[in-house]
Amino acid sequence: MLIGLSIRDVVLIESLDLAIGEGLTALTGETGAGKSIILDALGLATGARADAGLVRRGATGHASATAIFALPADHPAFAYLDDKGLDYARDEDLVLRRQLSADGRSRAFVNDQATSVGVLKDLGALLLEVHGQHETVGLLDPKTHRSLLDAFGGVSVGAVASAWSAWRAAREKAEGLRDLASRAAAETEELTLRLSELDRLDPREGEEESLAEERALLSSAEKVITDVASAQDALGGEFSGKLAQAYRALERARDRALQAGAPADGAAMTRLQAACDAVDRALVEAQEASAAIDAVAESFEFEPDRLEKTEERLFALRGMARKLNVLVQDLPAKRAEFAARLQAIETSEEALKEADAEAAEARETYLYAAEALSAERRAAGDALAVAVEAELTPLKLEKARFRVAVEPLPEDRAGPTGLDRIAFEISTNPGAPFGPMEAIASGGELARFALALKAALAARGGGPQPLMIFDEVDQGVGGAVADAVGLRLKRLASAAQVLVVTHSAQVAARGDAHWRISKSGDDTSTRTKVEPLTPSEREEEIARMLSGAEVTEAARAAARALMA
Repeated sequence: MLIGLSIRDVVLIESLDLAIGEGLTALTGETGAGKSIILDALGLATGARADAGLVRRGATGHASATAIFALPADHPAFAYLDDKGLDYARDEDLVLRRQLSADGRSRAFVNDQATSVGVLKDLGALLLEVHGQHETVGLLDPKTHRSLLDAFGGVSVGAVASAWSAWRAAREKAEGLRDLASRAAAETEELTLRLSELDRLDPREGEEESLAEERALLSSAEKVITDVASAQDALGGEFSGKLAQAYRALERARDRALQAGAPADGAAMTRLQAACDAVDRALVEAQEASAAIDAVAESFEFEPDRLEKTEERLFALRGMARKLNVLVQDLPAKRAEFAARLQAIETSEEALKEADAEAAEARETYLYAAEALSAERRAAGDALAVAVEAELTPLKLEKARFRVAVEPLPEDRAGPTGLDRIAFEISTNPGAPFGPMEAIASGGELARFALALKAALAARGGGPQPLMIFDEVDQGVGGAVADAVGLRLKRLASAAQVLVVTHSAQVAARGDAHWRISKSGDDTSTRTKVEPLTPSEREEEIARMLSGAEVTEAARAAARALMA
C-alpha cells in the first residue's frame, strides 16, 4: 500500500508530506482548492505524463513527487525490478521519485537509482488503479479483462497451458521434419556426393598430426642416413677389434701373473682384474650401441616415393577440409554427420507421418481443453454480469446493463491462455447496443461502472489492486445514491487501500481518514494546504459539505448522524 507522499513545488503546493494509512481516505474541499493536485503529484511519481505547467510558479528549483509503498514480499513489482536490474530489499519500502524542471525535462528514480519514466509507469500499473470521470486505468484495457474474469470465476488455465505446450512442441517437430523433407531431393544428391568423397578419403582421427610428423622426418631423411652411417663406421670394424684385442691382452697378462705366483688378491692383481672388467664392459656397450645404430639405419630405409605419397595424402586431407570449411581433425565427425543426415532423410517420410499424427492428437487435446475453459469463462461471465448489475441500481444506473463478451479467436491466435477474446461491455439504456465502457458511459457513469465492477470482483475475491483511486465518483448524484457509493467504497477499503476525491458528505463520512484541501494566499501568491482532520474537524467539514458556507447546528447533527 501507499504509506507516504511527498510533494515539492507542484502547482500550488510548495511543500507537503503526507502519511497515508489503510482503508478509505477521503479528500474534500471547495471547488478549485486543488484536490486534483494530490492526484497529479501521485501520477507524476508513478510515471504519468507531465508537462512544465506542474512546476509551481516562482519555484527556484524543480518540482518533485515521491511515493513510498510498503509491499508484501511476493508482490509482482519485485519480479519487475529483477528484470530491470534494479536493486531493492524485500523488507524495505519501495520509493518512486520524479523530478520535473521548468523546461519540461524530467528525471525518474527507484530507490534513489536513476531509471526511465517508463519504468515508473510500469511500476505504477502494478501498484495502483485510477478511476475518474476522465480516465479509468486498468478496467478499460481489454487486455486486463481475461485475468479479472478468471480471478472472479476461480478459472485455472493450467490444463490449457500444458496442452498448448505439448501442441506447440509437436508442431515444431513436424515442421522441422517437413522442412527436412522439402530440402531432401537437392540435399540428398549433395550429401551422397560429399559422403562418397569422404568414404574414398577415409580420414582418421589424429591422421594430420602423424602425417605432418612423418613428412618432416622424411624431408630430412637423407642427411639423417648419412650421419647414422658415420656412426656405424665409427663403432664398427677396427674400433671393436681393438677393444677385443685389448681384452685378450689383459687376460693373458692376468694368467701369466697368476702362473708366476702372484697372489690373486694382491693389489696388482686386483687392479689388473679391474682393467679386464672395464674393457669387457666397454666391449659389451660398444656392441649394444652398434646394434642400436644398425636398428636406426634400418628404420630409415624408406621407399623411394614415400615422401611424395605422404605429402599427397596430407594435401588431400587439407583440401577436403577447406572444401567443407572445417578443420582436418573434424573430417571424421563430418563424415558421420553426413551419413546420419542421409539416414534421417531416408526415414523422414515415416517420421513425418508419425509427427503429424502426434501434432493432430495434441491439437485435439488443446482444443478440447480450450473449449472447456471457454465454457467455464462463459459461466463466470454470466455470474459476473449478475453481480455487477446488482450493484448498478443503487448507483443510479438501473437502466444500464453489463455483460462479458466471450468470443472465440481464430486458431492461429491460440495460446497458453486459451482461444477467447474477453471484453467487458455495457449498455446504458434499454434497447441500446452493447459496447466498450469508455465509448458508451459518460464521465460520471464511467467511474460508477468501475466502482460497481470493482465491488463485484472484490465480493468474489477477484482481487482489487493494493491502491485504488476514485476521483469524484459521486459526481452528479446525492442522497441514497451517494450513500450507496460510499458504502461500496467502504467495502472495497476493507480489503484494499482506497483514496477518494469527493464532494459528497455521505461518501466522506465513510472514510477511515479524512483530508481537507484548502487554498489560501494574497495578491502575490496562492498556496494549497492539506490537513488531516481530527474527528471533531471531520464533523465540521462534513457539516459544511451539507449546508454550504454557513454551518448550522442542524448540519452538524446531520454530520454526526452520517459519521455514526
